[in-house]
Amino acid sequence: MTMDQVEAVFREERGRLLAALARRFGDLDLAEEVAAEAIETALVRWPVDGVPPNPGGWLMTTARRKAVDRLRRDQVYAAKLAILQVDADRAEPTRPGGEFPDDRLELFFTCAHPALAPEDRGALTLRCLAGLSTPEVARAFLVPAATMAKRIVRAKAKIRDARIPFRVPSKDELPERLPGVLQVIYSVFTEGYAASSGPYLQRLDLAEEAIRLARILHGLLPAEREVAGLLALMLLVHARRDARTGPDGQVVLLEDQDRSRWDHDQITEGRALVVSALTGGPAGPYAVQAAIAAVHDEAPTFASTDWPQIVALYDVLSALDGSPVIALNRAAAIAFRDGPEAALTLLDSLSGEPRLRDYHPYALARADLLDRLERRTEAIAAYEQALTLAGSDPERVHIRARLTALKDI
Repeated sequence: MTMDQVEAVFREERGRLLAALARRFGDLDLAEEVAAEAIETALVRWPVDGVPPNPGGWLMTTARRKAVDRLRRDQVYAAKLAILQVDADRAEPTRPGGEFPDDRLELFFTCAHPALAPEDRGALTLRCLAGLSTPEVARAFLVPAATMAKRIVRAKAKIRDARIPFRVPSKDELPERLPGVLQVIYSVFTEGYAASSGPYLQRLDLAEEAIRLARILHGLLPAEREVAGLLALMLLVHARRDARTGPDGQVVLLEDQDRSRWDHDQITEGRALVVSALTGGPAGPYAVQAAIAAVHDEAPTFASTDWPQIVALYDVLSALDGSPVIALNRAAAIAFRDGPEAALTLLDSLSGEPRLRDYHPYALARADLLDRLERRTEAIAAYEQALTLAGSDPERVHIRARLTALKDI
């Protein structure tokens, strides 16, 4: 097995390992520490002894032994964990066999506990259970890495101090926890396309993991229309994966993509889920975003896109979710319906939004509109700002190419 394959095993097993250890010992710090130690041991042992037939089982056994050793050395710590475990056992509801087929999904709900602040729930889940690094989590939430590190520490302390048990929520608790879980799954998906982990690297494994978790969740909660909406949205976006980058990893915009390379089976599945998500009452935010993605995917060419319908859907979405990022995307759609001048007016009205100040798509959108309006000097300045804010090599290469082309005119 090559080192790339070994790293793939670690990436695949880390989430399961942390979830099982956290549930067993009731302490995320301990789970993270012994999981990391087990992986370090594997890096030493496997090149000599060979990769075991069941790598996940080997890592779990090694991590549990290290946890037991740690608790034997620190009896005070062990006593605290024992109290937590008793509390968890008392709180554990009757669990039908096989109701939650995946420990990670089970703990997605646990980390979405209402006692935690909403931003802490997502941060903790992405860091500890989805396996993202702190900078990756920070990028997903558009905050500095130092701020995100404090959030994660705060969430762990809350779980420890409030003795929040690691357990499966009851069916009555699921509706309250579901929005947080959906947000986390979608954040994992979007990070898969953010390419923040390295040069020219899309973490499609993260995107596919998010889709897998959403499929499990949809199977468990088939009547929850927003679950269907989220799954539809991810399928419709992921269907374009092969056309999103060129031969050298460069970004290919939607308007320039070869639509014959899209996964049309996945589009068909996503469109069917959109119908389910929009049927039976007012639509939720994920269902509306999925409908927007479906309009894009249904168009045979970019030029034939139904922009009035997309803007109308963004109007609905804005009423459900008035975030500045949604407003930015709506302005981009208006640029194609009403022209760049109208869109630029909207973008300029968002200039005071703190979340957009360091958000490179905002600067890039302004640069593109200024370029289309032939305001060359302003466009160059906006492209240069976007270049300084871009978080990945593919994004920087794309912006640099646009900037160079404009300067060469």
